[in-house]
Amino acid sequence: MNAAQLFVKCLENEGVEYIFGVPGEENLDLMDALLDSSIRFITTRHEQGAAFMADVYGRLTGRAGVCLSTLGPGATNLVTGIADANMDHAPVVAIAGQAGTNRLHKESHQVLDLVSMFRPITKYSSQVLAADVIPEVIRKAFKVAQSEKTGATFIEFPEDIAKLPAVARPLPVNAPFPPEPPQQQVERAAMLISRARNPMLLAGNGVVRAGAWKHLADFAEKLNIPVANTFMAKGVTPFRNRTTLASAGLQANDYISCGFSRADVIICVGYDLVEYHPYLWHPTRDRTIIHIDRTQAEVDEHYNVTVGVLGDIKHTLMRIAELATPHQGHLMRPLREALIEEMNQHRDDEGFPVKPQKIIWDLRTVLNLDDIVVCDVGAHKMWMARMFRCEEPNTCIISNGFASMGIAVPGAIAAKMVSPDRAVVAVTGDAGFLMNSQEIETAIRLEVPIVILIWNDSGYGLIEWKQMRQFKRTSHVNFTNPDFVKYAESFGANGYRVEAPGQLQGILKEALAQPTLSIIDCPVDYSENLKLTEQLGNLVCPI
Repeated sequence: MNAAQLFVKCLENEGVEYIFGVPGEENLDLMDALLDSSIRFITTRHEQGAAFMADVYGRLTGRAGVCLSTLGPGATNLVTGIADANMDHAPVVAIAGQAGTNRLHKESHQVLDLVSMFRPITKYSSQVLAADVIPEVIRKAFKVAQSEKTGATFIEFPEDIAKLPAVARPLPVNAPFPPEPPQQQVERAAMLISRARNPMLLAGNGVVRAGAWKHLADFAEKLNIPVANTFMAKGVTPFRNRTTLASAGLQANDYISCGFSRADVIICVGYDLVEYHPYLWHPTRDRTIIHIDRTQAEVDEHYNVTVGVLGDIKHTLMRIAELATPHQGHLMRPLREALIEEMNQHRDDEGFPVKPQKIIWDLRTVLNLDDIVVCDVGAHKMWMARMFRCEEPNTCIISNGFASMGIAVPGAIAAKMVSPDRAVVAVTGDAGFLMNSQEIETAIRLEVPIVILIWNDSGYGLIEWKQMRQFKRTSHVNFTNPDFVKYAESFGANGYRVEAPGQLQGILKEALAQPTLSIIDCPVDYSENLKLTEQLGNLVCPI
Protein backbone atom coordinates (compact mmCIF):
# COMPACT_ATOMS: atom_id res chain seq x y z
CA MET A 1 0.00 0.00 0.00
CA ASN A 2 1.27 3.46 -0.85
CA ALA A 3 0.35 6.73 0.86
CA ALA A 4 -2.29 7.62 -1.74
CA GLN A 5 -4.04 4.30 -1.15
CA LEU A 6 -3.91 4.86 2.62
CA PHE A 7 -5.32 8.35 2.08
CA VAL A 8 -8.29 6.87 0.22
CA LYS A 9 -8.84 4.21 2.90
CA CYS A 10 -8.98 6.96 5.50
CA LEU A 11 -11.56 8.84 3.42
CA GLU A 12 -13.62 5.66 3.13
CA ASN A 13 -13.34 5.26 6.89
CA GLU A 14 -14.91 8.71 7.29
CA GLY A 15 -17.92 7.62 5.24
CA VAL A 16 -17.11 9.77 2.20
CA GLU A 17 -19.56 9.12 -0.66
CA TYR A 18 -18.36 11.63 -3.23
CA ILE A 19 -15.31 13.69 -4.02
CA PHE A 20 -16.05 16.68 -6.25
CA GLY A 21 -13.11 17.97 -8.21
CA VAL A 22 -10.74 18.23 -11.15
CA PRO A 23 -7.84 15.80 -11.63
CA GLY A 24 -4.32 17.11 -12.13
CA GLU A 25 -0.70 16.04 -12.41
CA GLU A 26 0.04 16.41 -8.71
CA ASN A 27 -2.80 14.09 -7.63
CA LEU A 28 -2.24 11.29 -10.16
CA ASP A 29 -1.61 8.65 -7.49
CA LEU A 30 -4.68 9.69 -5.52
CA MET A 31 -6.87 9.59 -8.65
CA ASP A 32 -5.58 6.11 -9.48
CA ALA A 33 -6.24 4.87 -5.93
CA LEU A 34 -9.84 6.13 -6.19
CA LEU A 35 -10.48 3.69 -9.06
CA ASP A 36 -10.40 0.84 -6.54
CA SER A 37 -12.54 2.68 -3.98
CA SER A 38 -16.23 2.80 -3.12
CA ILE A 39 -15.95 6.61 -3.25
CA ARG A 40 -17.43 8.13 -6.39
CA PHE A 41 -15.33 10.86 -7.97
CA ILE A 42 -17.44 13.60 -9.55
CA THR A 43 -15.46 15.32 -12.28
CA THR A 44 -16.50 18.98 -12.39
CA ARG A 45 -15.72 21.64 -14.95
CA HIS A 46 -14.23 24.13 -12.50
CA GLU A 47 -12.81 23.78 -9.01
CA GLN A 48 -15.11 26.50 -7.68
CA GLY A 49 -18.05 24.40 -8.81
CA ALA A 50 -16.55 21.44 -6.95
CA ALA A 51 -16.18 23.47 -3.76
CA PHE A 52 -19.79 24.69 -3.94
CA MET A 53 -21.01 21.13 -4.48
CA ALA A 54 -19.11 20.00 -1.39
CA ASP A 55 -20.49 23.03 0.46
CA VAL A 56 -24.16 22.22 -0.24
CA TYR A 57 -23.58 18.51 0.34
CA GLY A 58 -22.26 19.42 3.79
CA ARG A 59 -25.21 21.73 4.55
CA LEU A 60 -27.78 19.09 3.66
CA THR A 61 -26.18 16.01 5.22
CA GLY A 62 -24.28 17.41 8.19
CA ARG A 63 -21.31 15.33 7.00
CA ALA A 64 -18.26 16.91 5.46
CA GLY A 65 -18.42 17.32 1.71
CA VAL A 66 -15.09 16.71 0.02
CA CYS A 67 -13.51 18.54 -2.92
CA LEU A 68 -10.19 18.03 -4.67
CA SER A 69 -7.90 20.10 -6.84
CA THR A 70 -4.37 20.06 -8.08
CA LEU A 71 -1.76 22.61 -6.93
CA GLY A 72 -1.46 26.29 -7.84
CA PRO A 73 -4.31 27.56 -10.03
CA GLY A 74 -6.46 24.54 -9.21
CA ALA A 75 -6.18 25.26 -5.51
CA THR A 76 -6.77 29.00 -5.89
CA ASN A 77 -9.97 28.18 -7.78
CA LEU A 78 -11.24 26.40 -4.66
CA VAL A 79 -10.83 29.48 -2.46
CA THR A 80 -14.22 31.19 -2.97
CA GLY A 81 -16.22 28.02 -2.37
CA ILE A 82 -14.16 27.08 0.68
CA ALA A 83 -14.50 30.56 2.16
CA ASP A 84 -18.24 30.32 1.57
CA ALA A 85 -18.46 26.97 3.37
CA ASN A 86 -16.40 28.22 6.29
CA MET A 87 -18.33 31.45 6.85
CA ASP A 88 -21.67 29.73 6.31
CA HIS A 89 -20.63 26.94 8.70
CA ALA A 90 -20.99 24.11 6.18
CA PRO A 91 -18.70 21.12 6.90
CA VAL A 92 -16.23 20.67 4.03
CA VAL A 93 -12.81 19.05 3.65
CA ALA A 94 -10.75 20.45 0.77
CA ILE A 95 -7.77 18.52 -0.59
CA ALA A 96 -5.14 19.84 -2.98
CA GLY A 97 -2.20 18.16 -4.61
CA GLN A 98 1.17 19.84 -4.27
CA ALA A 99 4.59 19.73 -5.90
CA GLY A 100 7.20 17.39 -4.47
CA THR A 101 8.67 18.42 -1.13
CA ASN A 102 12.04 18.91 -2.83
CA ARG A 103 10.57 22.01 -4.53
CA LEU A 104 8.66 23.65 -1.69
CA HIS A 105 11.59 25.59 -0.23
CA LYS A 106 12.18 27.70 -3.33
CA GLU A 107 10.56 29.57 -6.20
CA SER A 108 9.16 26.85 -8.41
CA HIS A 109 6.61 26.24 -11.18
CA GLN A 110 3.00 26.59 -9.92
CA VAL A 111 4.08 26.37 -6.27
CA LEU A 112 2.25 28.46 -3.68
CA ASP A 113 2.20 28.13 0.08
CA LEU A 114 -1.27 26.56 0.08
CA VAL A 115 -1.39 25.83 3.80
CA SER A 116 -0.88 29.53 4.57
CA MET A 117 -3.29 30.56 1.83
CA PHE A 118 -6.13 28.44 3.21
CA ARG A 119 -5.46 29.10 6.89
CA PRO A 120 -7.50 32.36 7.12
CA ILE A 121 -10.53 30.77 5.42
CA THR A 122 -10.61 27.41 7.21
CA LYS A 123 -10.77 26.03 10.73
CA TYR A 124 -7.70 23.83 10.13
CA SER A 125 -5.09 23.88 7.38
CA SER A 126 -2.32 21.30 7.23
CA GLN A 127 -0.07 19.28 4.95
CA VAL A 128 0.99 15.67 4.76
CA LEU A 129 4.78 15.38 5.04
CA ALA A 130 5.03 11.69 5.95
CA ALA A 131 2.92 8.73 4.88
CA ASP A 132 2.08 7.43 8.32
CA VAL A 133 0.64 10.72 9.62
CA ILE A 134 -2.17 10.50 7.06
CA PRO A 135 -4.69 8.84 9.44
CA GLU A 136 -4.19 11.59 12.03
CA VAL A 137 -4.37 14.44 9.51
CA ILE A 138 -7.54 13.13 7.88
CA ARG A 139 -9.26 12.27 11.16
CA LYS A 140 -8.50 15.74 12.49
CA ALA A 141 -9.66 17.45 9.29
CA PHE A 142 -13.03 15.69 9.45
CA LYS A 143 -13.41 16.05 13.22
CA VAL A 144 -12.74 19.79 13.09
CA ALA A 145 -14.93 20.35 10.01
CA GLN A 146 -17.87 18.50 11.57
CA SER A 147 -17.56 19.98 15.09
CA GLU A 148 -19.51 23.11 16.06
CA LYS A 149 -19.29 25.53 14.63
CA THR A 150 -18.90 23.40 11.54
CA GLY A 151 -16.81 24.74 8.68
CA ALA A 152 -14.05 24.03 6.20
CA THR A 153 -10.66 22.37 6.61
CA PHE A 154 -7.80 21.92 4.15
CA ILE A 155 -5.20 19.22 3.46
CA GLU A 156 -2.19 19.62 1.15
CA PHE A 157 -0.85 16.33 -0.26
CA PRO A 158 2.55 16.57 -2.04
CA GLU A 159 2.98 14.25 -5.01
CA ASP A 160 6.19 12.60 -3.78
CA ILE A 161 4.61 11.77 -0.39
CA ALA A 162 1.69 10.12 -2.22
CA LYS A 163 4.05 7.53 -3.72
CA LEU A 164 5.71 6.47 -0.44
CA PRO A 165 5.00 3.07 1.12
CA ALA A 166 2.55 3.18 4.03
CA VAL A 167 1.70 0.77 6.84
CA ALA A 168 -0.59 2.88 9.05
CA ARG A 169 -4.32 2.27 9.40
CA PRO A 170 -7.35 4.59 9.60
CA LEU A 171 -8.28 5.82 13.07
CA PRO A 172 -11.63 5.07 14.73
CA VAL A 173 -14.31 7.67 13.99
CA ASN A 174 -16.23 9.02 16.95
CA ALA A 175 -18.72 11.85 17.21
CA PRO A 176 -18.78 13.65 20.57
CA PHE A 177 -22.15 14.37 22.15
CA PRO A 178 -22.92 18.01 22.93
CA PRO A 179 -22.82 18.80 26.66
CA GLU A 180 -25.90 19.33 28.78
CA PRO A 181 -26.73 23.00 29.43
CA PRO A 182 -25.94 24.17 33.00
CA GLN A 183 -29.04 24.12 35.19
CA GLN A 184 -28.27 27.53 36.68
CA GLN A 185 -28.24 29.16 33.24
CA VAL A 186 -31.39 27.32 32.20
CA GLU A 187 -33.18 28.69 35.27
CA ARG A 188 -31.92 32.24 34.67
CA ALA A 189 -33.08 32.16 31.05
CA ALA A 190 -36.50 30.79 32.05
CA MET A 191 -36.87 33.54 34.66
CA LEU A 192 -36.07 36.31 32.15
CA ILE A 193 -38.47 34.85 29.60
CA SER A 194 -41.25 34.53 32.18
CA ARG A 195 -40.83 38.16 33.29
CA ALA A 196 -40.67 39.56 29.74
CA ARG A 197 -43.49 41.69 28.36
CA ASN A 198 -42.87 40.96 24.67
CA PRO A 199 -40.25 38.23 24.12
CA MET A 200 -39.19 37.34 20.58
CA LEU A 201 -37.10 34.51 19.12
CA LEU A 202 -34.39 34.89 16.49
CA ALA A 203 -33.47 31.50 15.02
CA GLY A 204 -30.25 30.95 13.10
CA ASN A 205 -28.77 28.14 11.06
CA GLY A 206 -27.29 26.57 14.20
CA VAL A 207 -30.77 25.22 14.95
CA VAL A 208 -30.71 23.41 11.61
CA ARG A 209 -27.19 22.07 12.21
CA ALA A 210 -28.30 20.80 15.62
CA GLY A 211 -31.41 19.12 14.21
CA ALA A 212 -33.44 21.08 16.76
CA TRP A 213 -36.13 22.62 14.54
CA LYS A 214 -39.00 20.56 15.99
CA HIS A 215 -37.87 21.45 19.50
CA LEU A 216 -37.80 25.13 18.56
CA ALA A 217 -41.30 24.96 17.09
CA ASP A 218 -42.59 23.24 20.25
CA PHE A 219 -40.82 25.83 22.42
CA ALA A 220 -42.40 28.73 20.53
CA GLU A 221 -45.86 27.16 20.52
CA LYS A 222 -45.80 26.25 24.22
CA LEU A 223 -44.58 29.66 25.37
CA ASN A 224 -46.47 31.62 22.70
CA ILE A 225 -43.37 33.47 21.47
CA PRO A 226 -43.04 34.68 17.84
CA VAL A 227 -40.09 33.39 15.79
CA ALA A 228 -38.10 35.27 13.17
CA ASN A 229 -35.44 33.34 11.26
CA THR A 230 -32.29 34.36 9.46
CA PHE A 231 -32.04 33.77 5.71
CA MET A 232 -30.06 30.58 6.36
CA ALA A 233 -32.67 29.27 8.78
CA LYS A 234 -35.71 29.47 6.51
CA GLY A 235 -38.21 26.76 7.40
CA VAL A 236 -36.71 26.21 10.85
CA THR A 237 -40.28 26.61 12.13
CA PRO A 238 -43.09 25.90 9.64
CA PHE A 239 -44.63 29.04 8.18
CA ARG A 240 -48.08 27.55 8.85
CA ASN A 241 -47.38 27.77 12.60
CA ARG A 242 -49.09 30.76 14.19
CA THR A 243 -45.83 31.71 15.96
CA THR A 244 -43.76 31.92 12.75
CA LEU A 245 -43.10 35.36 11.32
CA ALA A 246 -40.62 35.46 8.44
CA SER A 247 -36.99 36.08 7.60
CA ALA A 248 -34.94 38.75 9.31
CA GLY A 249 -32.20 40.07 7.09
CA LEU A 250 -33.50 42.78 4.81
CA GLN A 251 -31.33 45.79 5.55
CA ALA A 252 -34.27 48.15 5.89
CA ASN A 253 -37.19 48.75 8.19
CA ASP A 254 -39.52 45.77 7.80
CA TYR A 255 -42.27 43.97 9.68
CA ILE A 256 -39.63 41.88 11.45
CA SER A 257 -37.73 45.02 12.42
CA CYS A 258 -41.00 46.28 13.86
CA GLY A 259 -41.24 43.14 15.99
CA PHE A 260 -37.70 43.56 17.31
CA SER A 261 -38.38 47.21 18.13
CA ARG A 262 -41.27 46.15 20.39
CA ALA A 263 -39.48 43.20 22.01
CA ASP A 264 -37.86 43.59 25.42
CA VAL A 265 -36.28 40.11 25.55
CA ILE A 266 -34.73 38.62 22.40
CA ILE A 267 -33.92 34.91 22.53
CA CYS A 268 -31.25 34.04 19.96
CA VAL A 269 -31.11 30.32 19.19
CA GLY A 270 -28.30 28.95 17.01
CA TYR A 271 -27.74 32.46 15.70
CA ASP A 272 -24.53 33.37 13.89
CA LEU A 273 -23.64 37.04 13.54
CA VAL A 274 -22.45 36.50 9.95
CA GLU A 275 -26.06 35.80 8.96
CA TYR A 276 -27.52 39.16 10.00
CA HIS A 277 -25.55 41.88 11.76
CA PRO A 278 -27.01 42.68 15.20
CA TYR A 279 -26.83 46.46 14.69
CA LEU A 280 -29.63 45.99 12.16
CA TRP A 281 -32.02 44.33 14.61
CA HIS A 282 -30.71 45.73 17.90
CA PRO A 283 -29.64 49.32 17.17
CA THR A 284 -30.65 50.57 20.64
CA ARG A 285 -28.39 48.10 22.48
CA ASP A 286 -30.79 48.12 25.45
CA ARG A 287 -32.68 44.81 25.11
CA THR A 288 -32.14 41.69 27.16
CA ILE A 289 -30.47 39.06 24.98
CA ILE A 290 -30.50 35.34 25.76
CA HIS A 291 -27.97 33.33 23.75
CA ILE A 292 -28.78 29.63 23.25
CA ASP A 293 -26.17 27.72 21.27
CA ARG A 294 -23.45 25.07 21.37
CA THR A 295 -20.68 27.69 21.44
CA GLN A 296 -19.91 31.03 23.05
CA ALA A 297 -21.41 34.20 21.61
CA GLU A 298 -19.29 36.43 19.40
CA VAL A 299 -18.32 39.76 20.95
CA ASP A 300 -20.22 42.68 19.44
CA GLU A 301 -21.38 45.94 20.97
CA HIS A 302 -24.90 45.29 19.69
CA TYR A 303 -24.91 41.70 20.97
CA ASN A 304 -24.38 42.02 24.71
CA VAL A 305 -25.61 38.73 26.12
CA THR A 306 -27.40 38.80 29.48
CA VAL A 307 -27.58 35.01 29.79
CA GLY A 308 -25.77 32.46 27.67
CA VAL A 309 -26.99 28.86 27.78
CA LEU A 310 -24.39 26.64 26.14
CA GLY A 311 -24.96 22.99 25.35
CA ASP A 312 -27.29 20.71 23.43
CA ILE A 313 -29.82 23.08 21.82
CA LYS A 314 -32.60 20.47 21.86
CA HIS A 315 -32.24 19.84 25.59
CA THR A 316 -31.84 23.54 26.35
CA LEU A 317 -35.14 24.39 24.65
CA MET A 318 -36.99 21.54 26.34
CA ARG A 319 -35.67 22.39 29.80
CA ILE A 320 -36.39 26.13 29.55
CA ALA A 321 -39.89 25.41 28.22
CA GLU A 322 -40.63 23.31 31.29
CA LEU A 323 -39.78 26.22 33.61
CA ALA A 324 -40.90 29.34 31.76
CA THR A 325 -44.35 30.92 31.85
CA PRO A 326 -46.32 31.15 28.56
CA HIS A 327 -47.05 34.60 27.10
CA GLN A 328 -49.97 36.27 25.37
CA GLY A 329 -48.13 36.60 22.04
CA HIS A 330 -49.13 40.20 21.35
CA LEU A 331 -46.52 40.59 18.58
CA MET A 332 -47.57 37.66 16.42
CA ARG A 333 -50.98 38.09 14.87
CA PRO A 334 -50.73 41.60 13.37
CA LEU A 335 -47.23 40.94 11.98
CA ARG A 336 -48.25 37.60 10.45
CA GLU A 337 -51.36 39.10 8.92
CA ALA A 338 -49.37 41.94 7.34
CA LEU A 339 -46.80 39.50 5.94
CA ILE A 340 -49.38 37.10 4.54
CA GLU A 341 -51.33 39.93 2.93
CA GLU A 342 -48.17 41.12 1.18
CA MET A 343 -47.24 37.59 0.05
CA ASN A 344 -50.68 37.14 -1.50
CA GLN A 345 -50.81 40.57 -3.12
CA HIS A 346 -49.42 39.62 -6.54
CA ARG A 347 -50.62 36.01 -6.84
CA ASP A 348 -52.79 36.89 -9.86
CA ASP A 349 -50.58 39.62 -11.31
CA GLU A 350 -50.56 39.76 -15.12
CA GLY A 351 -47.63 42.14 -15.53
CA PHE A 352 -44.73 41.42 -17.88
CA PRO A 353 -41.80 41.22 -17.33
CA VAL A 354 -42.81 39.15 -14.31
CA LYS A 355 -42.76 40.74 -10.87
CA PRO A 356 -40.47 39.06 -8.30
CA GLN A 357 -43.47 38.40 -6.04
CA LYS A 358 -45.29 36.57 -8.84
CA ILE A 359 -42.25 34.45 -9.72
CA ILE A 360 -42.06 33.37 -6.09
CA TRP A 361 -45.79 32.68 -5.88
CA ASP A 362 -45.69 30.47 -8.97
CA LEU A 363 -42.57 28.63 -7.81
CA ARG A 364 -44.04 27.95 -4.36
CA THR A 365 -47.33 26.81 -5.94
CA VAL A 366 -45.66 24.29 -8.24
CA LEU A 367 -43.15 22.76 -5.80
CA ASN A 368 -43.95 20.26 -3.07
CA LEU A 369 -43.22 21.44 0.44
CA ASP A 370 -40.19 19.14 0.79
CA ASP A 371 -38.66 20.05 -2.57
CA ILE A 372 -35.39 22.00 -2.48
CA VAL A 373 -34.54 25.45 -3.80
CA VAL A 374 -30.90 26.56 -3.93
CA CYS A 375 -30.78 30.34 -4.14
CA ASP A 376 -27.93 32.34 -5.63
CA VAL A 377 -26.93 35.83 -4.47
CA GLY A 378 -28.43 39.00 -5.88
CA ALA A 379 -31.69 40.93 -5.81
CA HIS A 380 -33.62 37.67 -6.20
CA LYS A 381 -32.10 36.44 -2.94
CA MET A 382 -33.68 39.30 -1.02
CA TRP A 383 -37.09 38.55 -2.49
CA MET A 384 -36.78 34.80 -1.96
CA ALA A 385 -35.65 35.20 1.63
CA ARG A 386 -38.51 37.57 2.38
CA MET A 387 -41.41 35.97 0.50
CA PHE A 388 -40.76 32.29 -0.29
CA ARG A 389 -42.70 30.29 2.28
CA CYS A 390 -40.95 27.30 3.83
CA GLU A 391 -42.45 24.57 5.98
CA GLU A 392 -39.26 22.54 6.46
CA PRO A 393 -35.61 23.47 7.06
CA ASN A 394 -33.04 23.04 4.28
CA THR A 395 -35.71 23.42 1.59
CA CYS A 396 -34.45 26.89 0.65
CA ILE A 397 -30.66 26.97 0.75
CA ILE A 398 -29.27 30.51 0.88
CA SER A 399 -25.63 31.49 1.24
CA ASN A 400 -25.69 34.47 3.56
CA GLY A 401 -22.51 34.32 5.62
CA PHE A 402 -20.00 34.74 2.80
CA ALA A 403 -22.89 35.29 0.35
CA SER A 404 -21.05 34.27 -2.80
CA MET A 405 -22.54 34.52 -6.26
CA GLY A 406 -22.30 31.37 -8.35
CA ILE A 407 -23.42 28.81 -5.76
CA ALA A 408 -26.87 27.98 -7.15
CA VAL A 409 -26.10 25.76 -10.15
CA PRO A 410 -23.37 23.55 -8.60
CA GLY A 411 -25.22 23.61 -5.28
CA ALA A 412 -28.41 22.36 -6.91
CA ILE A 413 -26.50 19.49 -8.54
CA ALA A 414 -25.22 18.40 -5.13
CA ALA A 415 -28.68 18.80 -3.59
CA LYS A 416 -30.20 16.51 -6.22
CA MET A 417 -27.48 13.92 -5.61
CA VAL A 418 -28.26 14.00 -1.88
CA SER A 419 -32.05 13.93 -2.43
CA PRO A 420 -32.74 12.25 -5.79
CA ASP A 421 -36.46 11.78 -5.03
CA ARG A 422 -37.11 15.48 -4.49
CA ALA A 423 -37.37 18.21 -7.11
CA VAL A 424 -34.46 20.68 -7.00
CA VAL A 425 -34.53 24.17 -8.48
CA ALA A 426 -31.58 26.55 -8.77
CA VAL A 427 -32.96 30.08 -8.42
CA THR A 428 -30.40 32.47 -9.87
CA GLY A 429 -29.89 35.81 -11.50
CA ASP A 430 -28.41 36.01 -14.97
CA ALA A 431 -25.10 37.23 -13.51
CA GLY A 432 -24.70 34.47 -10.94
CA PHE A 433 -25.80 31.84 -13.45
CA LEU A 434 -22.97 32.55 -15.88
CA MET A 435 -20.38 32.40 -13.09
CA ASN A 436 -20.71 28.61 -12.90
CA SER A 437 -22.87 27.64 -15.85
CA GLN A 438 -20.15 25.28 -17.04
CA GLU A 439 -21.45 22.79 -14.48
CA ILE A 440 -24.49 22.24 -16.69
CA GLU A 441 -22.27 19.78 -18.55
CA THR A 442 -21.53 18.01 -15.25
CA ALA A 443 -25.23 17.61 -14.53
CA ILE A 444 -25.98 16.36 -18.06
CA ARG A 445 -23.10 13.87 -17.92
CA LEU A 446 -24.19 12.57 -14.52
CA GLU A 447 -27.87 12.55 -15.55
CA VAL A 448 -28.84 14.83 -12.66
CA PRO A 449 -32.19 16.46 -13.56
CA ILE A 450 -32.46 19.89 -12.00
CA VAL A 451 -34.31 23.02 -13.06
CA ILE A 452 -32.44 26.33 -13.34
CA LEU A 453 -34.75 29.34 -13.05
CA ILE A 454 -32.96 32.46 -14.29
CA TRP A 455 -34.30 35.87 -13.22
CA ASN A 456 -33.16 37.83 -16.28
CA ASP A 457 -32.71 41.60 -16.02
CA SER A 458 -29.42 41.96 -17.99
CA GLY A 459 -27.68 43.54 -15.04
CA TYR A 460 -26.38 43.32 -11.51
CA GLY A 461 -29.81 43.94 -10.05
CA LEU A 462 -28.95 44.11 -6.36
CA ILE A 463 -26.14 46.60 -6.94
CA GLU A 464 -28.40 48.71 -9.15
CA TRP A 465 -31.00 48.68 -6.36
CA LYS A 466 -28.46 49.93 -3.84
CA GLN A 467 -27.02 52.52 -6.24
CA MET A 468 -30.46 53.94 -6.91
CA ARG A 469 -31.27 54.07 -3.21
CA GLN A 470 -28.07 55.89 -2.36
CA PHE A 471 -27.17 57.96 -5.44
CA LYS A 472 -30.36 57.99 -7.57
CA ARG A 473 -28.33 56.82 -10.58
CA THR A 474 -26.55 53.65 -11.71
CA SER A 475 -22.91 52.92 -12.43
CA HIS A 476 -21.73 50.13 -14.77
CA VAL A 477 -24.23 47.45 -13.77
CA ASN A 478 -25.67 46.53 -17.18
CA PHE A 479 -24.53 43.78 -19.55
CA THR A 480 -25.87 41.56 -22.33
CA ASN A 481 -26.69 37.86 -22.15
CA PRO A 482 -26.53 34.95 -24.54
CA ASP A 483 -29.73 33.32 -25.75
CA PHE A 484 -30.29 31.12 -22.70
CA VAL A 485 -32.59 28.73 -24.57
CA LYS A 486 -29.97 28.05 -27.25
CA TYR A 487 -27.31 27.93 -24.54
CA ALA A 488 -29.27 25.17 -22.76
CA GLU A 489 -29.78 23.26 -25.97
CA SER A 490 -26.07 23.43 -26.79
CA PHE A 491 -25.44 21.33 -23.67
CA GLY A 492 -28.23 18.90 -24.55
CA ALA A 493 -30.52 20.42 -21.91
CA ASN A 494 -34.06 21.74 -22.30
CA GLY A 495 -34.48 25.48 -22.72
CA TYR A 496 -37.62 27.50 -22.02
CA ARG A 497 -38.38 31.22 -22.20
CA VAL A 498 -41.23 33.02 -20.44
CA GLU A 499 -42.59 35.36 -23.11
CA ALA A 500 -45.97 36.44 -21.77
CA PRO A 501 -47.92 36.78 -18.51
CA GLY A 502 -49.23 33.59 -16.98
CA GLN A 503 -46.71 31.23 -18.61
CA LEU A 504 -44.31 30.57 -15.76
CA GLN A 505 -46.35 28.04 -13.78
CA GLY A 506 -46.97 25.85 -16.82
CA ILE A 507 -43.31 26.01 -17.88
CA LEU A 508 -42.16 25.14 -14.36
CA LYS A 509 -44.45 22.09 -14.27
CA GLU A 510 -43.21 20.90 -17.65
CA ALA A 511 -39.54 21.44 -16.76
CA LEU A 512 -39.87 19.64 -13.43
CA ALA A 513 -41.38 16.64 -15.20
CA GLN A 514 -38.39 16.23 -17.54
CA PRO A 515 -35.76 13.53 -16.90
CA THR A 516 -32.94 15.94 -17.73
CA LEU A 517 -31.72 19.41 -16.82
CA SER A 518 -33.92 22.33 -17.84
CA ILE A 519 -33.21 26.07 -17.98
CA ILE A 520 -35.99 28.66 -17.75
CA ASP A 521 -35.26 32.22 -18.89
CA CYS A 522 -37.71 34.45 -17.03
CA PRO A 523 -37.58 38.25 -17.57
CA VAL A 524 -38.04 39.97 -14.20
CA ASP A 525 -39.46 43.39 -13.41
CA TYR A 526 -36.99 44.78 -10.88
CA SER A 527 -38.75 48.13 -10.74
CA GLU A 528 -40.40 46.41 -7.78
CA ASN A 529 -37.12 46.80 -5.86
CA LEU A 530 -37.44 50.55 -5.43
CA LYS A 531 -41.18 50.23 -4.81
CA LEU A 532 -40.34 47.92 -1.91
CA THR A 533 -37.76 50.40 -0.63
CA GLU A 534 -40.38 53.17 -0.71
CA GLN A 535 -42.97 50.94 0.93
CA LEU A 536 -40.65 49.96 3.76
CA GLY A 537 -39.57 53.55 4.21
CA ASN A 538 -43.20 54.50 4.81
CA LEU A 539 -44.01 51.38 6.82
CA VAL A 540 -46.41 51.89 9.68
CA CYS A 541 -45.84 49.29 12.37
CA PRO A 542 -49.03 47.20 12.73
CA ILE A 543 -48.47 46.52 16.44
